[in-house]
Amino acid sequence: MLIYLVALAALFGLLFGFDEGVIAGALPHITQVFDISAGEEGFMTASVPLGAVAGAIVAAVFADRLGRRLVLFLCSVLFAIGAIASGLSHNEWMLIFARLILGIAIGASAMAAPMFLAELAPARHRGAIVSAFQLMITVGILVSYLLSYALDPLGAWRWMLGLGAVPAVICLLGILRAPESPRWLAMRGRTGEAQEVIAAVQPHLTDEETRRIVDDIVHSHSVETHTSGWRAFLSDEVRPIVFFTIAAFLLQQVSGINAIIYYAPTIMGHAGFDGITTQLAATVGVGVVNVLLTIVAMYAVDKFGRRPLFIIGFIGTAISLAVIAVTMMESTPHLAPVALVGLFAYIAFFAISLGPLPWLYMSELFPLALRSKGMAMASVANWSCNFLVVFLFPVVVLYFGAAATFAIFCAFCTIGAIYAWRYAPETKGVTLEDIEKQHAMAAA
Repeated sequence: MLIYLVALAALFGLLFGFDEGVIAGALPHITQVFDISAGEEGFMTASVPLGAVAGAIVAAVFADRLGRRLVLFLCSVLFAIGAIASGLSHNEWMLIFARLILGIAIGASAMAAPMFLAELAPARHRGAIVSAFQLMITVGILVSYLLSYALDPLGAWRWMLGLGAVPAVICLLGILRAPESPRWLAMRGRTGEAQEVIAAVQPHLTDEETRRIVDDIVHSHSVETHTSGWRAFLSDEVRPIVFFTIAAFLLQQVSGINAIIYYAPTIMGHAGFDGITTQLAATVGVGVVNVLLTIVAMYAVDKFGRRPLFIIGFIGTAISLAVIAVTMMESTPHLAPVALVGLFAYIAFFAISLGPLPWLYMSELFPLALRSKGMAMASVANWSCNFLVVFLFPVVVLYFGAAATFAIFCAFCTIGAIYAWRYAPETKGVTLEDIEKQHAMAAA
């Protein structure tokens, strides 16, 4: 059962990454077919993070009311509908609407799937299982780049977008066989079913041990209902956490990562690579580096700590973006390899630091009673800034040039390095309970 659930979570992560990344390969063909402006191009590409803002809010509201499993089932349906509608789009506005649907599915599943897994997984495996979801996002991006590279000679952009329905249908069938979260069942008073689920996921536990786990869940929920109001976020204890987690996500987004993920082939063209096929080949390299360094991050974050990685990540991305900006001032073929090295270095530093750490900080710093609401607030901030960066990128490039745009990203990363040095906490090796006590003492 545990292996089955990890595989299912991996598919939701893959869908997330695939539907974010596939537009990069399809976009050069779409702009030719529909003859769209820079503003329309930006809005079409940014419709996914715009939809994800709504999706994160929907998941925060309905995950407790309907259950994690039903929310994920509905996400699977939206993933399938959005992919098919994208492939069948007859104009840019139909495509925008289809990608809004995909965005809602991404925003909702990005909250519901890790929550579902964390509540199902045994404590000793929880970190690895939730990290597997994050890893598979990068795998999904890579798969979308490889598919785009394979289909590009045929100009089959509709197939690039539409094939996302295949893993969506697999997720749809898979979630039907998955159990509901034992925590949600316990909150609803269905303690017998909760014990059955825990016993299925952890068959080595005795009946007494499963009953004790369910009793702890029920007790925790009874405490949370008295301390989980929105006013708690204004307290001296929680307010600094809200500011830090939201700032971490905003700085992550203005580093330019999603502009690179969505517009990678276009960026390769500005760097001096000629031909869509060559640009896509270089883009595949970006996807490979992203996956490999995300695997490294899963080990580095507990070995070296959060704070050093966060600081080093901002410094490294700032230097890498400076290299890219300088090479783009010339935009000649002989400088293209230098720009590509800078881009690979940027992805490497991002993958081991700026990518996973805001999500990790968010899950560690908020008190248990406020964690779901805190995650929703930070997620909405993340997706909102994601939308603005992706929407404005082609417009800023059009009016100011690629070199100036990457110089702006470099400046934000420099600000991020200073902010991380000043405010980033170290939570390595500290239990969640001790982190909560530390914030309470600091507020006092």
